[in-house]
Amino acid sequence: MKKVAIVMGSDSDLPVIEKAVKVLRELEIPFEAHVYSAHRTPVQARDFALNAREKGFGVILAAAGMAAHLAGAIAANTTLPVIGIPCKGPALDGMDALLSTVQMPSGIPVATVGIGNGANAALLAAQILALSDDALADRLTLRRRKESEAVLAKDAGIVERL
Repeated sequence: MKKVAIVMGSDSDLPVIEKAVKVLRELEIPFEAHVYSAHRTPVQARDFALNAREKGFGVILAAAGMAAHLAGAIAANTTLPVIGIPCKGPALDGMDALLSTVQMPSGIPVATVGIGNGANAALLAAQILALSDDALADRLTLRRRKESEAVLAKDAGIVERL
């Protein structure tokens, strides 16, 4: 199975990444996490992206706030799918990061999830990997079924209560 790479621009992004890690562990997807900055460690970020495929990665998650150039910098140096996770910053509550992540130039795509939504980033990565992994596809289907059952149980509780 291909691994998921997780790159965060700062350790302050760790709470968002922990949501992704929880999902990846639940789905039994191997991963590695690193801190690389598009601005403070550009050489290391570039080298990581350039060598990701050879290191067995299938998808890269890139979380960053404020300028949020990390996902774009990673995507510019690999043809692997990159999923950007914009993180809240001190100025604009994450809108700056969202716009920086989603507004990529033609030819360098970055899939983007909602602000701080590490769980959805991990699920999207899992869906991409499941295209060539039937066992993972089955785990995703089971997870969806359990989520559906949980909602229906809440519905039954509300109907009974009201």
